Amino acid sequence: MLRSGASAIARRAILRSSTNGTPACAVPRASFHLSAPRKEESKDEAAVVAAPESKGGLFGTGLSEWLALPVGMTAAIPVVHFDWYVINEETQLAAVFVAFCVCVYTQGGEAIHKSLDERAVNLLKEHNESEDRVIEAMETKLDFLKNNLEQVAHFESIHDLRGVSYERLNVAGAVRPQYEFKAQVERVLEMIASEEASVTEKTKATLMEEATVHVSNRFDGDKKLKKAALDAAIATIKGGDAGAAADPVKACFVDFFKTKAAGLAKADDGSEAAANRANLVTKINSIAKNEKFYFSFDANGAPKVNV
Repeated sequence: MLRSGASAIARRAILRSSTNGTPACAVPRASFHLSAPRKEESKDEAAVVAAPESKGGLFGTGLSEWLALPVGMTAAIPVVHFDWYVINEETQLAAVFVAFCVCVYTQGGEAIHKSLDERAVNLLKEHNESEDRVIEAMETKLDFLKNNLEQVAHFESIHDLRGVSYERLNVAGAVRPQYEFKAQVERVLEMIASEEASVTEKTKATLMEEATVHVSNRFDGDKKLKKAALDAAIATIKGGDAGAAADPVKACFVDFFKTKAAGLAKADDGSEAAANRANLVTKINSIAKNEKFYFSFDANGAPKVNV
């Protein structure tokens, strides 16, 4: 009976002392809620605020709690004397346990509080860092999605530009063969003109050489022509009338060319022109094949389209 009464008294003292104030080594309440507080929590806080204030002290009387020590010693004398409470091994064990709890509370409470508080702070810091990394990853993903939305407009612009480019290429593709055909025709005409000029120059040189030999032979065998040529040269040097003395050298050249032209007109069978044309066609077809012309020439010199 006394044991139960003493435990009840001790329990009340502990409860009242806990309501009077928080010890310095007590662990403060920390809230780790990331969301808004619930309605139940707000109600509990309101109830705590609305509770009547206690005077504190010994049994709520406002007296110092240290008075419990002499009061307990005074009450313990009759209790022990009349054997209302028997002191045995259980009492000793309880006293040792209480002493251990008091020592731990007074000597190591602050260290335990700091250890638990430091761990709580570290956990909260790690949690905030992980949340920051998640938020940063979500922001990066959001920026990526926004850029993807802009990519649609970029692809549409590229598609429109590709369509315009294809249209221009089609127009250029239709005009380009005309320019290339024009350049090829001009190239062939230049080759023909160059070949004709070359043949003409060769013919002139051959005729002049032949005429020179012919006139030289005539003057070598005729003294009258030599005397006439000398007189004509002297008259020209003196500045006399050019019509008075005809130039025999010039007359010999004119006669030769007239005779040569008449002979060529009678003996011309077209073989030389055909040979020249065949040579020219061969040169043009060779260039047309190497440079991939749109056309070429047959053996008769008629143009044909290359397939």
